[in-house]
Amino acid sequence: MLGRRVIVEAFLRWIETAKTGDRARAANALGRAYLQSEMSADERAAAEMAMTFLLDDPSPRVRLALAEAIAWSPDAPRSLILSLAEDQPEVACHAVTCSPLLSDADLVDLAARGNGATRMLIAARAHVTRPVSAALAEVGDEEELLCLLENDGAVISSLSLLRIAERLGDCCDIRNLLLDRCDLPADARQLLTQHVSNALVGLPLAQAAIGLQRLQRISREATEAAIVSIAGDIAPREIPGLVQHLRLNGRLTPSFLMHTLCVGKVDFFAGAIVDLTACSERRVRSILATGRMHAVRALYESAGLPRDISVIFVEATMLWRDAARKAPGSVLGNVCGRLLEKFRHHDAHGAIGEMLDMVEKLHVNEQRQSARVYAALAAA
Repeated sequence: MLGRRVIVEAFLRWIETAKTGDRARAANALGRAYLQSEMSADERAAAEMAMTFLLDDPSPRVRLALAEAIAWSPDAPRSLILSLAEDQPEVACHAVTCSPLLSDADLVDLAARGNGATRMLIAARAHVTRPVSAALAEVGDEEELLCLLENDGAVISSLSLLRIAERLGDCCDIRNLLLDRCDLPADARQLLTQHVSNALVGLPLAQAAIGLQRLQRISREATEAAIVSIAGDIAPREIPGLVQHLRLNGRLTPSFLMHTLCVGKVDFFAGAIVDLTACSERRVRSILATGRMHAVRALYESAGLPRDISVIFVEATMLWRDAARKAPGSVLGNVCGRLLEKFRHHDAHGAIGEMLDMVEKLHVNEQRQSARVYAALAAA
């Protein structure tokens, strides 16, 4: 035991005058010996002290050699791994990316206190847990989050995906990776459509070619259509979250609600009315499906729709019920066409005019789609 201590003390004296390459080789050998050789507790303590001393070596080559020897092992001294993880990137990369000794708390702390290079190393670990992904989603920059999203071993919660969309959804690469995910929540998907819309409106060439006002209108209509499409494809459990997200962002406009009703996104439409009225889902669905005209109108007005607009919604609801019973496959065309016929001579202005314009566009699109289908069948 005494002999081994003498050897370690001699090693420390030698380190002070040895060349960098020799020190690096010695550091690597000491690390491997610590992990692979049989030592008494006293000998291991002496070896650990020697490795701790090497953490202060002025050459990163020496610290890198030590990291390469011990970073992968669960038997390495934890204090050394923590120190190596905060070293400069070429040294820290081994500890941060490989060490099984770093806990979620360690990695979250490193992500918060470290720089972009450290966060990139964390994002590249073979396994990244939800808490660590959440920390990166909050503080990571574009490159780090690209690495996280490309990492098949990273577990990312819905809330973290939404946070990434909120922070960096205007980045094309981030947006594409998010949209490719099957677990992307509906509110995040809607937010990304808004980022795409904003990017389009901000293009100087598009503004010059189309005009800013028209471009904004086209962008608004395209965004609304995209949200309606998303609303029709999500699972029922996601509807309340998306509805709340849209309400908080001022998206539950009368025009949008009419759009969802006309195209038959009834589950989402019912969810929106539940949110706006605070009525129970069972009561809302019952009124929408079987309620008399005055009950439907009272429901819509309790949702905040003005009386003149609520009349149009009541009519659309009755038309939807009738169309769904008679011709389920062509609800859109039936509702839009008959609604326009009903309010053809209505004094349309403001919100009412905007709503009827939207219904007319839906009707025109449906007619064009029907014509395409007819032509394809005729040519077959």
